[in-house]
Amino acid sequence: MDGNFEQLINALSIIPLSIDTLQKITFLIKQQTSETITLFITESLQSLLALKEWIWQRFSHDCFKWIKQSDYITLFNTLALFNKNLIFNYENIESDVKASLLIPNTIDEINIIFQQINQSKNDNDLFIIIVSSWFDNLSSFLREYPDYGTSPILCHINQYIARNYIMTDQFKFYIKQLQQSNLLPSIFTDKQLFYISTCSYSVYSYLSAYTHNFIFTPEEFLLHFGNEYLQIILMHTQTIEKWNNKFLNCISHLTGFILSCYWWCEDKSARVKILFPTEQTMYDFIQVLIRIISYEPFQEKLKTEQLNDETIFLTIGLKFLLTLLQTQNVTDFVRTDLTLPNTLFKLAELSTYHVISLNVYAILGEILSDEKLKELTVVDQVDNFFYSILEQAWHHPLKKYKQLPIVLLLRSFVALSKSDAIQQGVADSNRLGGFIEMSDQYPVVFDIIWALSFNHDIQQQLRSNPSFIQKLSQLAKESDDEQVRKTTQGILWNLEINHQDRSISSNTNQNTF
Repeated sequence: MDGNFEQLINALSIIPLSIDTLQKITFLIKQQTSETITLFITESLQSLLALKEWIWQRFSHDCFKWIKQSDYITLFNTLALFNKNLIFNYENIESDVKASLLIPNTIDEINIIFQQINQSKNDNDLFIIIVSSWFDNLSSFLREYPDYGTSPILCHINQYIARNYIMTDQFKFYIKQLQQSNLLPSIFTDKQLFYISTCSYSVYSYLSAYTHNFIFTPEEFLLHFGNEYLQIILMHTQTIEKWNNKFLNCISHLTGFILSCYWWCEDKSARVKILFPTEQTMYDFIQVLIRIISYEPFQEKLKTEQLNDETIFLTIGLKFLLTLLQTQNVTDFVRTDLTLPNTLFKLAELSTYHVISLNVYAILGEILSDEKLKELTVVDQVDNFFYSILEQAWHHPLKKYKQLPIVLLLRSFVALSKSDAIQQGVADSNRLGGFIEMSDQYPVVFDIIWALSFNHDIQQQLRSNPSFIQKLSQLAKESDDEQVRKTTQGILWNLEINHQDRSISSNTNQNTF
């Protein structure tokens, strides 16, 4: 296989290029299955890298030579689909290998591609369709592997897109088209989809991964199109059943962009006022999010293992609802929707995606009463993925699981830790040591340990850790953080340390993350 494929890739440099060569390369790529792809990449890595470089060169130098030749188009689309599959699957393939197969080699190539898009007078230019799928793959890769937000190539791409496409009058023009109550199919041109879908997806993926300074602030983005976005989604979610796939793609990535603007960096006060000028506006938007995650045709798509636009939109909707619950005083309002808990349980049951399940359980933790949380019996599902995700985030250099900071994961677990079943699950699996370890860096962990400390077995494990008891006693008296003082005092009270003299046995073995 490797020798044959290598010969075909070498033949790409022969002039004139044989169409038979393109067809054979396409055939070999299409032949790969989940069983063969890892070995194929291992054996043919250098050839695949050469193919990637050759394709980006075709995009940037002589598109007029191939744009009307179907065999070129088929190869480009086949490899784009191959790469998309590579991004979302095959965790046994190193992320550096995936990056090398996706990210173009030079900024000059990217600039020429953008120039060709800018010069195109055709709103339905096939070239725009093709390169959009390759840019979308870069965005998806960045969403899955946010470490690569420091890539100079990806940085340049997103700065260029933000400056020359999103913060422009043309972007506003396309946004205003979506404000029409009756969306004619003719408005969804390839160029419009590039601006609204591809560019939004690119920048919001980048902002989610790269938390340092950007050429525009979240407030500037929201002032540019935030109000128009709200009008669009408030109006069109009244008639979700009329959406076509192109509008779903646009509104999904626009919502992701708005979400990334909302929670990018710490201070959210200014952007909240821009996006939600009144309390009622926020309530209306929350109802929109609930309408989205409750829409059954979207939920049905969760049954498929293949990632799709509906699943992406559900993920964004859940994450936005969770973010508002964790940053705004809206819990009582959300609780007025009595059907929401059952909807969330259904999503958790249907979904095969960890991020959806994580957001579902986190929202339940925010909206269920303490009594309902104590009755929660989904500990097995939580055990199946939550600790794995938390462990990955703890050991990640950026303390993230994909684009989710560990502090948000911990915050999500605070409410869930009130569940009797989850408390017992932590005790039985000896996970307490992991939380104790994290408490040195994240004060929110003390809230988790306080909730867990109502469990008898957890109490015994805590009493068996004299160094941690000493730490709690010191923090209860001396911490500058009032919440930490109160929480540590509460833990000690549950252990009867502060009001009864108890002996402390030697430390027992506990798992750490």
